[in-house]
Amino acid sequence: MDDELRDRIETEAEIHALANAVKHDSEADVGAIMGPLMGENPEFRQHGDEIPGVIAPVISRVNDLAPDERRERLVELDPEWVEELESDDEGDDRVLPDLPNADEYDEIRMRCAPNPNGPWHVGHARMPAVIGTYAEEYDGEFIVRFDDTDPETKRPIPWVYDEILDEIEYLGFEPAEVYRASDRLEIYYDHARDLIEKGGAYTCSCPAGEFSDLKNDGKACPHREKDAETTRSEFEAMIDGEYDSGEMVLRVKTDIEHKNPALRDWVAFRIIDTPHPREEAADYRCWPMLDFQSGVDDHLTGVTHIIRGIDLQDSAKRQRFVYDYFDWEYPEVIHWGHVQVDEYDVKMSTSTIKQLIDDGELDGWDDPRAPTLLSVERRGIRGSALTDSMVELGTSTSNVDLAMSTVYAKNRELIDDDAARYFFVRDGVEVPISDDAPDAAHPPVHPDHEDRGTRDIPVGDAVLLEEGDVPAEDDRIWLKGLGCFRMGDDGLRYTGDDIAAVREEGVDVVHWVPTDGAVPTRLRTIHGDEEGHAEPGFADTDADEMVQFERVGFVRVDHHEAGEESVAYFAHE
Repeated sequence: MDDELRDRIETEAEIHALANAVKHDSEADVGAIMGPLMGENPEFRQHGDEIPGVIAPVISRVNDLAPDERRERLVELDPEWVEELESDDEGDDRVLPDLPNADEYDEIRMRCAPNPNGPWHVGHARMPAVIGTYAEEYDGEFIVRFDDTDPETKRPIPWVYDEILDEIEYLGFEPAEVYRASDRLEIYYDHARDLIEKGGAYTCSCPAGEFSDLKNDGKACPHREKDAETTRSEFEAMIDGEYDSGEMVLRVKTDIEHKNPALRDWVAFRIIDTPHPREEAADYRCWPMLDFQSGVDDHLTGVTHIIRGIDLQDSAKRQRFVYDYFDWEYPEVIHWGHVQVDEYDVKMSTSTIKQLIDDGELDGWDDPRAPTLLSVERRGIRGSALTDSMVELGTSTSNVDLAMSTVYAKNRELIDDDAARYFFVRDGVEVPISDDAPDAAHPPVHPDHEDRGTRDIPVGDAVLLEEGDVPAEDDRIWLKGLGCFRMGDDGLRYTGDDIAAVREEGVDVVHWVPTDGAVPTRLRTIHGDEEGHAEPGFADTDADEMVQFERVGFVRVDHHEAGEESVAYFAHE
């Protein structure tokens, strides 16, 4: 990072910190600053790992100012910010825009409709995060409906139903109601029968290519005008399994000359020969298409507001034909753009992740390299950090970028205070140490909490250093918690414990572990595993505990194996 970029980051961070502190009349919140800072300055994102260290002293200086000084400084740097803050409603901390026409409904009900064909990737978290937040703000209800009516191309995985509910809980929400579409086939059949009686649907046996040609030419299918009795009989035959896949479909009668060919007489039901993996649904062969099933369910479950991708605008248009036949009122719709997540090397796609697992390139859905919620949780990222970051993206129709550094900044605030410190050396180089060195080091358990005491690290005859920390001959280093050493031809010679060597002479402070008693540790990271050794006391940590490996980053303790290696998952710096 060059000096010019560093200056820009510091200036932007100071403006955002001042605005945050002035708006809330409190100290600046690092997590709330990172999101807008990275979102408004995409060129900063490639330096996401360095930015927290750059802006931390800036935020500290802002928090040391009196309220009046903060406002004066903000006026000096960017007076438009002050005008914007003063125009906001006092005390309104909401990030999300108001739901359209919310006051016209007795109760707000919103649904999340996952397909259980795999655990959620990080991008999936946006929907429950936003819907759950809206439900809380409006004292409404958050519904989960599993859209599992495609047992072939998006085949459900039985254990994923409960897994997704666990992931919603991880994000901080509990649904008021849970439905499985595969339990509701008879409901969809009944509505299809009613639609047939209203003249709104017909059975069609045209080959797919032949119908496509007719549709694109704005010409009616020869089956379109068949009577309701015939259609009803053929539909019942579909339900009874008398047709093979592709032999017969039920179409919703729309406008065959509609300007958008995708809306012309779309398929509502088709035959799928592959049995559903759920035993309760395994005997069904006549399955609704998502637009029919979802449209019926949204009405029957009282959904008032739907959020869906802007690429799914045609879904609402298709469903409105059904709603018009039944004289139903269509819910309010919010369309938003896709969310892109940085940092991962693996594509954020359920099918891609599943294939990599099947091919043995990933260990499982919780492999730290996988961009999944299972992975993020196992790394020690709190669900609220992810939820808050997603909510801050809003509901823009434009595609939005989630910088994982924003999530990490929020998570750091949640875990830093409780995380004990330990040394961990990656691919250590063994260096002898002189006999006159102290017998043990006593660095603090946490530098901000003296009351939590110190760690006892025996020194022994040699230490392990990271390769980049090994000094050249005759250069000095400060072994953290131990003292100053000079490199000789026989190893490190103790020169004393006068901290002036660091403060006045610029001697580097490095972490280390003793060769005797060091804990072999595998650190699992987003870019692959790293082998190393942790200080002896690390073996006493508990599984799921969050600690900080000094100069490396925060990690979640996964497990210890007696006589074998310990395993930790890297969260972030």
